[in-house]
Amino acid sequence: MKPNFTQKVTNWGNFPVVEKEMRSEDSFKKIKEFVLNHNEVIARGNGRCYGDASLGETIFSTKKLNKFISFDRLNGIIECESGVLLSDVLEISVPQGYFLYVTPGTKFVSVGGAIASDVHGKNHHAEGCFSEYVIEFKLMTENGDIITCSREENSEKFWATIGGMGLTGIILTAKFKLKNIESAYIRQESIKADNLDEIFKLFDESESWTYTVAWIDCLQKGKNIGRSILMRGEHAFQHELPQNLAKTPLRLKKKLQPTVPFYFPGFVLNALTVKIFNWLYYKKQSKKEVKSFIDYETFFYPLDAINEWNKIYGKSGFIQYQMVIPKEAGKEGMKRILETIAKSGNGSFLAVLKLFGKNNPEAYNSFPVEGYTLALDFKVNSKLKKLVDELDSIVQEFGGRIYLTKDSMSRSSLTNYLKNIRSPKFVSLQHKRILNNNS
Repeated sequence: MKPNFTQKVTNWGNFPVVEKEMRSEDSFKKIKEFVLNHNEVIARGNGRCYGDASLGETIFSTKKLNKFISFDRLNGIIECESGVLLSDVLEISVPQGYFLYVTPGTKFVSVGGAIASDVHGKNHHAEGCFSEYVIEFKLMTENGDIITCSREENSEKFWATIGGMGLTGIILTAKFKLKNIESAYIRQESIKADNLDEIFKLFDESESWTYTVAWIDCLQKGKNIGRSILMRGEHAFQHELPQNLAKTPLRLKKKLQPTVPFYFPGFVLNALTVKIFNWLYYKKQSKKEVKSFIDYETFFYPLDAINEWNKIYGKSGFIQYQMVIPKEAGKEGMKRILETIAKSGNGSFLAVLKLFGKNNPEAYNSFPVEGYTLALDFKVNSKLKKLVDELDSIVQEFGGRIYLTKDSMSRSSLTNYLKNIRSPKFVSLQHKRILNNNS
């Protein structure tokens, strides 16, 4: 009798929850057997995407592909298996004076997932997406062959896989560049903005900064719409640091990490508690502008400080809705988005606004286009689909698109921008949903 590998699987948003077959292997030979013996397969890294992108009829987990292959300390080049987490990379590279060129808002994503999503960070306007620093990767195709993909070798497959959401095959290993740093700290300036006009002006004035991001109060209306706090930062040089930090500039002290012990009851998150949280978050900075040095974990990964924070949204789960609106229409589009959210009462605890620069045209499956992107967390409830449909209409009106890594319910016209994905073998539930909506 064949063993039953069926189990309940969900990603970070705990929505949707499916019961599917999921396997994990560390042998390329066994992975090939797995691929050849199933009609449909999708790879899944650490499950930190939000929607149904890495869920499928049959799921291959890369968690056992967790080994480092090499670290060229002279040139800052890492080679590792695809299941290695960005947190693992940082653990070995930061003490050696290196950091990720591009990182998303959590360090607990796999390297393979970072390539498949072509993740972006707070520095897209300055340094682009993760793919800019990928040298090559090994990909298992639908017939079990393992090919090396780079800009020079199998380049068509290389670019189709970048941002291709796992639909071209299973990434097995990857080699990518790191950036030099002198310290594990960020020189940060935090500036309060009264409204949307002011925050867009601050983004324009901050384009010379490597990292920019704004928390935005998505429930404000009228003259306060877009009330926010801009955080901009640079990697701190050792000589800039206060004396207590300069002694061991590349090492951080261990911190206690609290864990959310259970799923919060559904009534805890509501329009009132979200409004109170947003008010407190804005008021916690008493001055208009604050300058400080903070460690990279606090700057890049504030939510990683709390284990299993997704349980705050309850057992019904949540979605993250992230869109980009082209720059010329950014302010008007974001105003309409925020007005719609405020009217609905479905507020988001952490609404994050960022600026995208021009994307590499060769990375045609990547999500970013030059403009402004807003990411919002919404608790799943009976009114959410109506809100998502309304937001989709606005995004479509302004020529925007939705981030596939976060998507679980948006309309196909905003998500179906993948090209050169021809494999019938590698299929996700998300891809099926998009195709069915188009038929």
